[in-house]
Amino acid sequence: MNGNNYLIPANSKKSQLILSFFTPVDLAIFLTGVGVTVILLLLIKSSNTGVLFALLSPALFATFLVAPVPNYHNVMTLLGNIYRFYTGRKKYYWRGWCARYGDDRTSKQQFK
Repeated sequence: MNGNNYLIPANSKKSQLILSFFTPVDLAIFLTGVGVTVILLLLIKSSNTGVLFALLSPALFATFLVAPVPNYHNVMTLLGNIYRFYTGRKKYYWRGWCARYGDDRTSKQQFK
């Protein structure tokens, strides 16, 4: 067996996350949303369903942002990539997994 072949576990990145799920920014967003919701629930007493949903919305929105999605870390990362693509802030180059373009210096120039 070749000495350059490494077996990397699929969850190796998760060990760098807080509770195997959060980056520090994700944790701050989630805790802020939950904290604001708890404060609102303590301050505003209501039995109206619409008002309760409005009071829970910061926690629900924060949870939605940090929820994992396939091929991305979470929804917030996906939305950031979509925003950068449609505003032209980042240029994405298509490269198929089976295509060979030759020299790296010329491959990006071909597809601009």
